[in-house]
Amino acid sequence: MPITSEVWKPFGRGYHAVYREHEVNHCPGCGRTHWIIGRMSAECAFCATALPLAEASRPTGPVIIQHKNRDSHAWAA
Repeated sequence: MPITSEVWKPFGRGYHAVYREHEVNHCPGCGRTHWIIGRMSAECAFCATALPLAEASRPTGPVIIQHKNRDSHAWAA
């Protein structure tokens, strides 16, 4: 774990472009603002430059999928 003085050093990690929801996002490739939004990334509709979503890069807990009818057998038709 980095110490507090090392946490915020953008010059150390370089330029990191991300798509931010509720903001005007200009494409770093062509400068336009039309995006196709997915679950993990956004793609420029004009030049196909892909950016990760800022919300998707946040650390989250593990995803747990539970089936409601896990004890009943599935019958194929």
